[in-house]
Amino acid sequence: MSFEEAINGTVVEFSDGDLVKGTVVRIDRDEVLLDIGFKSEGVIPSRELSIRNGVDPSEIVSLGEEIEALVLQKEDQEGRLVLSKKRAQYERAWGRIEEVKEAEGVVSGLVIEVVKGGLIVDIGLRGFLPASLVELRRVRDLAPYIGMELEAKIIELDKNRNNVVLSRRAWLEETQKDQRDSFLDNLKPGEKRSGVVSSVVSFGAFVDLGGMDGLIHVSELSWKHVDHPSSVVTVGDEVDVEVLEVDRERERISLSLKATQTDPWQEFANSHQVGELVYGRVTKLVPFGSFVQVGPGIEGLVHISEMSAHHVDLPEQVVTPGEELWVKIIDLDLQRRRISLSIKQAAEGGVVAAEYQAAFGEHQYDSSGNFIGEFEDMAADGEESEAERAWREYYEEHGEEAYRQAIAEYEEQPADGELSAEDTDETPPAEVAEEV
Repeated sequence: MSFEEAINGTVVEFSDGDLVKGTVVRIDRDEVLLDIGFKSEGVIPSRELSIRNGVDPSEIVSLGEEIEALVLQKEDQEGRLVLSKKRAQYERAWGRIEEVKEAEGVVSGLVIEVVKGGLIVDIGLRGFLPASLVELRRVRDLAPYIGMELEAKIIELDKNRNNVVLSRRAWLEETQKDQRDSFLDNLKPGEKRSGVVSSVVSFGAFVDLGGMDGLIHVSELSWKHVDHPSSVVTVGDEVDVEVLEVDRERERISLSLKATQTDPWQEFANSHQVGELVYGRVTKLVPFGSFVQVGPGIEGLVHISEMSAHHVDLPEQVVTPGEELWVKIIDLDLQRRRISLSIKQAAEGGVVAAEYQAAFGEHQYDSSGNFIGEFEDMAADGEESEAERAWREYYEEHGEEAYRQAIAEYEEQPADGELSAEDTDETPPAEVAEEV
């Protein structure tokens, strides 16, 4: 036997796709050389070392280390075997992961990358962990998870598509089931609890109660209309809530923020009655009238028939959004949470609501519409409200008689027209009335 034949007899033959073992003999920036007993050394390009992107080869392997690799190409231009360490790991990992999935077990891996919609976890191959399945509640900032070792359940596996989807949330739910059951058992509807807002979404806000998250639906955030939950709460806010419902089967907790606050409708109904005058601000015009805010979270309707003593075609002929004015309460339905108001009847006089009486005393009008009651100067006692200022300025400028005369002249106008400035030497009555 010749020397060449003896050498060839000791050299192992390889084919593409074979798994081989070898010893690291050289580490360069762009490749690693492996002694696998072939006539030449095998080469692993740096991109084939790890499923992690852009890593230094020296962080993956060390000189003298024995590793496994998969044959990608029998010979390159230099006659070397082209190998892949990551694909060898991939083949080994698939077999292991399929067994774990079959047994409904758990995999563990290092978070190596943040991608759109979630995390990439190194479990021997690239496993995708969606952001919604990282924790029991959705996590907004995923960056802190880089470098963390996480355990997760495999919820989807497709080798043909190279697709592995993980769920840490499923693992947490499984391992924390006893804790959650105990927490739910001790949570009763009607209880007041403190928590921290953990997430704000379009339909409400989630609150961490110290063991589980509960949902405050947008309708339970405030007694006022809420366009978006973010206008009421933000992530990190500490809030007091009331437990509305505990669903043990679905493990869901319904909470209310507004239930811990005073019902403005109840408060308004307790302190006001039909026939009183209140000061408000026009918030919206609709074809059938206008809405006027007369208290925090309290809006009442001035029907178009109650806007003026004369026929009104459109609400904007009488009021504009943002305008502040006096209205009379003509109906108050607490059960239906509805208040009917009248601008027309406010001009006829009445008892001023209690919150304004500190400024105006017992404002009362006799049967002829005369104001009887004494105005108290608030300047010496403190700052005036807008309502107080409006009343004071009008009476100082026009006096009671001027007001009654203006209203009387206004009511005498034809229904289909108005007096022009040329018809009288005085300011048009409608304009005088609108100054109130």
